[in-house]
Amino acid sequence: MKSELTNGTSVSNKLALLLVEGARLPVRKRNTDDWIEGEIVAKRCEQDAQQEYYIHYIDYNKRLDEWVTVAQLDINKIKLPQNSKSSRPLSPTAVLNKCTTRKRKIEDSNGYGSSHSDTDEIQKTPSPIGPPSTGSLNQNQNTYDGLTRIKNVQLIEMGRARMTPWYFSPYPQELCHLPVIYICEFCLKCLKSVKCLERHKIKCKLFHPPGNEIYRKHAISVFEIDGRKNKIYAQNLCLLAKLFLDHKTLYYDTDPFLFYVMTEYDQYGLHMVGYFSKEKESSEDYNVACILTLPCHQKKGYGRLLIEFSYLLSQVEGKLGSPEKPLSDLGLLSYRSYWSNAVLEALVQYMEGSAENPPNLTILELCDRLCMKKEDVISTLQHLNLIHYYKGQYIICLNNEIIEQHRKSMSRRKVRIDEKYLQWQPKDWSKRGKW
Repeated sequence: MKSELTNGTSVSNKLALLLVEGARLPVRKRNTDDWIEGEIVAKRCEQDAQQEYYIHYIDYNKRLDEWVTVAQLDINKIKLPQNSKSSRPLSPTAVLNKCTTRKRKIEDSNGYGSSHSDTDEIQKTPSPIGPPSTGSLNQNQNTYDGLTRIKNVQLIEMGRARMTPWYFSPYPQELCHLPVIYICEFCLKCLKSVKCLERHKIKCKLFHPPGNEIYRKHAISVFEIDGRKNKIYAQNLCLLAKLFLDHKTLYYDTDPFLFYVMTEYDQYGLHMVGYFSKEKESSEDYNVACILTLPCHQKKGYGRLLIEFSYLLSQVEGKLGSPEKPLSDLGLLSYRSYWSNAVLEALVQYMEGSAENPPNLTILELCDRLCMKKEDVISTLQHLNLIHYYKGQYIICLNNEIIEQHRKSMSRRKVRIDEKYLQWQPKDWSKRGKW
């Protein structure tokens, strides 16, 4: 490598030519000794600081993307972006030669450039259509992806918790440059300093989310918030949620949505732990559009409570519910866990209460019991390996080991949604007057 990088070029210039956006190379993750293949998404050089590179780790979720220094990069194994006219990746020497040739052409033409300029190459490259699925430059290079693939908020403080954001969120630009954004835990307004937050608390009269409290049992409450009647709160909630939801695109048009915010009570008020949203009128009968448990309240069972509550609302509405697809990786894990427990619980209860031997239960009857869509029930049975083809028909097989594991899992659940404490009546949103 050292023999190739010659011709009197400084080390910084050589690195600038090699470490370009789209290049892939092994990267040592921060605070670990693991080397993972990553892709350079962007680079920056702040005042009195060394060059930093924003890395997206290949085949990893974007929430793990981070800024690293050149010391964490293995430059000897770099794979440069492919040339538009060739399917093979360029070598470091080819990049240096190409840059030198281009520089000579510019000098010979007195600064007007050659007939094949960079802008011509960009214009000839078709831009992909659709929302970005990863942080990779090679898969999506449109303007939208360029703006949103990099985390723009370093840290947020909400109540007694500080959280590191996972994704981009369109907060005001003047706040994104601050080391910490302070968020009022009751009205969700964002502020730039502790002093501003203290002054805001004097004026803020909220000690719980706005809207109607439709559920309360012990310290757990759920508030229903209309996106049209409480627009500012709903927009602030969407901005906060976007920090932890990659595919969420709803920021400002909150009118067609209802938000269900779950809170935990203490002596200072009712503090938000998570929420889910749903459309007022869903053509596909989705009972969840977006769902989030704040990172500081994860691993406490609130995600399962939110999912359970969404299906309770579907039960009251007399509909079969399902979340919007596709689900995120963490969302799929949460729903798969809930579906598995719900299906097993319904099967065990039916077996214990049925006089038939063997019990006779159809998939549609199981869907009606759980208020779940048919495809969700079937996928769960297949995931648990409970459905088999036997003598010309499909049967559900449960053994004692599966039943025992399910009972142990359910015994660890200390808090569940109790439908007796729900005070809620569904509305017919097809009548526009109720909006």
